[in-house]
Amino acid sequence: MQRDIKKELESYQEEKVVLSAHHESKFQEKLFAELHQEKPKKNTFNWLSIAASIVLLVSISLQFYTNSNIEEDPKIETKEITLGTISPEFNTIETYYTNSINLEISQLDLSDENKDLVDGYLLKIAELTKEYKSLTKELNTKGVNDATIDALIRNLQLRLQLLQRLKKQLKQLKNLNTKQNETQII
Repeated sequence: MQRDIKKELESYQEEKVVLSAHHESKFQEKLFAELHQEKPKKNTFNWLSIAASIVLLVSISLQFYTNSNIEEDPKIETKEITLGTISPEFNTIETYYTNSINLEISQLDLSDENKDLVDGYLLKIAELTKEYKSLTKELNTKGVNDATIDALIRNLQLRLQLLQRLKKQLKQLKNLNTKQNETQII
């Protein structure tokens, strides 16, 4: 149902609207009142800006508080010196030996037959670990020196050698038990 707009506009006649005599003056009075009416001022700070300000103040005060406590607190120690923190080379050495020691421990073949042997070696290794910690404390108190560094490295080497010797003895014990079982079967 399409209609031609041109024809509609040609036949359109405006309606005559009669306005009251004071219509224009009433309109101007309303417009003037609307323009000059006091509007309530909006609060320039909405709740987000207030919250952001509070968060900013709290974070700044915490920053100053923690910085002042660090400077004033004599109990806070500096970073502990270990063999690995002295130089990258010593870090490589320490990492190599500790990883090797942990690998050897994880590869131990434990059983009831070799429990006493393993416990004896692990006690020696625990003593060496305790000595390593005391040497690290000495490094922190007396400072870095060649004798302490050599002692730390020798300690790591000795622990690794003990574990390798234990592994070798466990292998020999296993072979011996296998041979005894074979002779008993025959």
